[in-house]
Amino acid sequence: MSAKDGAAYTDAVEFETRAIHDGQEPDPATGAVITPIYQTATFVQDDVGVNKGYDYSRSGNPTRTALETCLASLESAEYGLAYSSGLGATTTIMHLVNPGDRVVSVNDVYGGVYRMFTQVYEPKGYRFTYLSAEEIAAGLEPHLDESTRIVWLETPTNPLLNVIDIRKAADSAHAAGALVVVDNTFATPYFQRPLELGADVVLHSTTKYLSGHSDVIGGSVATNDPTVAERLKFLQKALGAVPGPFDCWLVLRGLKTLALRMERHSENARAVADFLAGHPAVDHVLYPGLRDHPGHEIAARQMRDFGGMISFLTASEEEAIALVTRTKVWTLAESLGGVESLIEVPARMTHASTSEASFATPGNLVRLSVGIEAAADLVADLEQALAPVAAASKRA
Repeated sequence: MSAKDGAAYTDAVEFETRAIHDGQEPDPATGAVITPIYQTATFVQDDVGVNKGYDYSRSGNPTRTALETCLASLESAEYGLAYSSGLGATTTIMHLVNPGDRVVSVNDVYGGVYRMFTQVYEPKGYRFTYLSAEEIAAGLEPHLDESTRIVWLETPTNPLLNVIDIRKAADSAHAAGALVVVDNTFATPYFQRPLELGADVVLHSTTKYLSGHSDVIGGSVATNDPTVAERLKFLQKALGAVPGPFDCWLVLRGLKTLALRMERHSENARAVADFLAGHPAVDHVLYPGLRDHPGHEIAARQMRDFGGMISFLTASEEEAIALVTRTKVWTLAESLGGVESLIEVPARMTHASTSEASFATPGNLVRLSVGIEAAADLVADLEQALAPVAAASKRA
């Protein structure tokens, strides 16, 4: 769906206004202020092949159109497409390449994507090269060749919160004839817009911050390249990884408060990161908002703020596992980006699929998705959870 189709506002209107209104004009039939849930599989045709723009909901649905228009607008994109999950969106993008083609990916990538790359596509003859954030920062050129079709980035990465200079990476990739895909799930378009920095395709798990309430699974893709958009639109219909209208409606509802929520997520994360950075039971805090983070300068340049994701290292894997079971406000669960604060051990949970890789997630890493509760409560809960570790360290 093109952002220009059905958009009520110009680019001059601020992000917060577009999140509430773009693609979401009052329903012309009833005047409903909120976009209706068009819970239908098929649409009446006036004549054979003549319809009102929709024929079958896998091909298109008005609720999905509203979501795709709004998502495109927020990412400064001409085209937006919604999917049934972030991995559904990833699968669709991977159909832009063929067996024998090469994908160069940051190695600190979401575990589900790594599992897909290594266990689904690699056995079919697709080739993958994994680079650390440091290797990408040193220069992509030596790692790209004529068979490279996609450079796959996350920034900040999941779960190590590494930051990648999108413009620099995009310049190198384009010189080699490769597309740049950026998973923007952690930052959201409110804090970072990769297309404006030279990326070709932006990917989201809309399950996370965009919906914001941990009650829906979804994904999205945005691009300004009409050729890529046309192919992705065809693949969306042909592969069928589309979201239902109610799922689209839930994400639309979440988008309306995205800016407000992201401000609070980030504000709380700063308070939590500062607390953890000074705690004796914490070995190291990974958060781009801290000045000693190696990617702080780049993040400050290409992001509006530093987001709500934090990881930190404890002294051992055993301590990490024990710690996450002692929290009361923080909920031990996978996923991220909801209004509630979540805590997990990636090596045993979201990133278990990387356990055999040379860049496996450290077992003593704890990942936090900082919610929008009172910051004082979040800090106090972590303080009591860390107290036994600190006490044990003093005894030792």
